Amino acid sequence: MKTLLRSTLALTLSLTFAHAAFAQEAVIRKNLAERLPDFPKIDEVSKTPIPGLYEVRIGTEIVYTDERGDHVIQGNLIETKTRTDVTQARIDKITAIDFASLPLKDAIVWKQGTGARKLVVFADPNCGYCKKFETEMQQVKDVTVYTFLLPILGNDSADKSRNIWCAKDNSAAWRDWMIKGEAAPRSMGNCDTSVLQRNLAMAKKYRVNGTPALVFEDGKRVPGALPPEEVEKRLLASRSGKG
Repeated sequence: MKTLLRSTLALTLSLTFAHAAFAQEAVIRKNLAERLPDFPKIDEVSKTPIPGLYEVRIGTEIVYTDERGDHVIQGNLIETKTRTDVTQARIDKITAIDFASLPLKDAIVWKQGTGARKLVVFADPNCGYCKKFETEMQQVKDVTVYTFLLPILGNDSADKSRNIWCAKDNSAAWRDWMIKGEAAPRSMGNCDTSVLQRNLAMAKKYRVNGTPALVFEDGKRVPGALPPEEVEKRLLASRSGKG
């Protein structure tokens, strides 16, 4: 009987706390929507380690508010004991991509050295930063790079992407264009270019809105190019994170 009473009490308390949390979230959503008509759609409201402070997630963006939505705070939350950037850690978590689930068959692949470390890049053939990144990546050893063509820049991005993808050796064609500026021959055959649409759909799914965008083996992603030394650090951390 005592065990049953304890279980019933625990369930009651759990339901009470859940109801209170739901009610609090409803208050925050209601007040922010009414007071800030242009405020973006809220995807999630959750408590932070600070009493009375709530995280408001809008896509991959994070802001903070009090328990009634009377104030909105923009900026990063730092935990001083460990100097942990709580906000960035949360963003890393919600933007992480399961590397193993990526359709690598739809990527252009090139390898240096053993190719033991792996990196995914979303890139457009008209992207200047992508070209710089591709050139600098030649300094990074023992890496396999999977490039998903993402034709989102310029009117001829799709044409260039199609010509590169359909080339006899698309890895060489990609690097010749990005590093040497040598264009791939025009595709004249019956090459299946549906991969480009799949890549665009995947980018939309993961909210990849610009190029280059990098994804490491541990799922962490970086919007934009990184210098070779930073890529090296992240590759090492990524392999450690997997273990």
